[in-house]
Parts: sequence; C-alpha cells; structure tokens
Amino acid sequence: MPWTPAPGPLALIGGDELNPGNEEQDRVLVAAAGDGPAFVLATAAGRGHPEMAVRRAAVWFHGLGLEVAELPAIRRRDVGSAAVASRARQGRFFYLVGGDPGRVPSTLAATPVWNAVVAAWSGGAALAGSSAGAMALGEWTLTRAGNGNRHHQPGLSLIPRIAVIPHFDTFGAGWVESTLPHLPRENAVLVGIDERSAALWQDGVWRAYGPGGVTVFSGGSRTRFAGGETIAGIPQPASGEVTDRSGT
Repeated sequence: MPWTPAPGPLALIGGDELNPGNEEQDRVLVAAAGDGPAFVLATAAGRGHPEMAVRRAAVWFHGLGLEVAELPAIRRRDVGSAAVASRARQGRFFYLVGGDPGRVPSTLAATPVWNAVVAAWSGGAALAGSSAGAMALGEWTLTRAGNGNRHHQPGLSLIPRIAVIPHFDTFGAGWVESTLPHLPRENAVLVGIDERSAALWQDGVWRAYGPGGVTVFSGGSRTRFAGGETIAGIPQPASGEVTDRSGT
C-alpha cells in the first residue's frame, strides 16, 4: 500500500499573535516547518498595513529560529496567480495573521493559492491562523453587524461545523449570546480561544496550548480546556484523514 503523507499541525490562535506568550504553540509550528519555505499571509490586514504584519511576523519567527517571507494574498490577482500558487505548493509553514474577519474567506476561497496551501498542509506543512485568520478556517466566520452583534458568513471550511471566537478572555466572550443561537446548523460548535493561546490539532487530536484556555460550546454545554489538556468537541479538519478521537 503506498505511503500517504499525514496533514501537518493546524493551529487556531486567539489573537495578540507574534508577541511573548505565544511561544508554546508557535514552537510546534516551527518544528513542523523543518527547513522548507515558510510563509505569512497578511490577507486579513489588507485594508490596513499588511507590510507591518509581515515585518512583525518575520521578526517574531526569526527569534524562534524560522525565516518567513510573505506569500502574496492581498488581492484577487495575487491568489489567482499560478506563480504564487506554485510557491505555496512548496511551502512547509503558513501563518494567517489577524485583521478583518470577512476579508480572508472572500479573498482566498476557491482560489489556486488557497488550494495550494491546503494541499501543502495535507502533505505535512504547518498551518495556523490567529484572530481573523483563525476565524476564517471554520465553516463560518463572524463579521460585525450594525447593532453590535455578529453576523455569520461562510468561512474556508477547513474545519467543519465551527465558528471561532478569538480574544475570548477580553472582549470575545460577549459575542456568544448573540452568535450561538443563529448559527445555521443544530450541531454547530462555537470555539472561544483566549489571547496568546491556541486550539492546536496534531496527529488526530485537538489540544489547548498557551497561558489561557479554549472554551467549546456544543450541544447546549460549555466546556473549558486549559493549556496542555486534550480538547473534546471540535470536529476533525476536513482534510485530516485520521480517526476522530474527540467523540464528535
């Protein structure tokens, strides 16, 4: 039977990325990168100063022993480029920074570059998103409504049935009441992630990392997982062809 590579680690980070306190989860990602090309995607920061996000990422990961470069993914012409997609297919590390939560799926979904990123991850590369970047990886991402609540819109659906709430230990917890009842599936899962903390999937298991925790809302229950604990209730990633050990 031919050998099939396993997907690499996948991290949902709760924000305040690229700062001290994120070392635990980021070292797991760096280890998976090996000596292959490593990229930061500043898609979510595209309406602000994406170059600043790229610069911060380069400085931060250099301190952890990894050299990262920007994978152009700001405009539709970037993510439709065959040349950029070819670079992405060779990547061993991808990090989606925070910013505008609606911009990431609307820019990346069903594009050659995103397809190449997912293919690289499925072959063992590390993939992470923080804040808006993490939100985009679920089936739904949450965008601001005029009444202060949050609308849901389709995400990239790498992880089915979830919506991510970052910054859960600061302002994010206030989104739960107005979000959970309106998600379009009865078996939807809401994942609240504290800043500088992560829900990290590796080898078929979700585990909490960092100084904070991860809170899972599923089936009418709320369960909090502290750093180091195995997380139950988050579905397996869509491309993770491994046995589900979470009971979902």
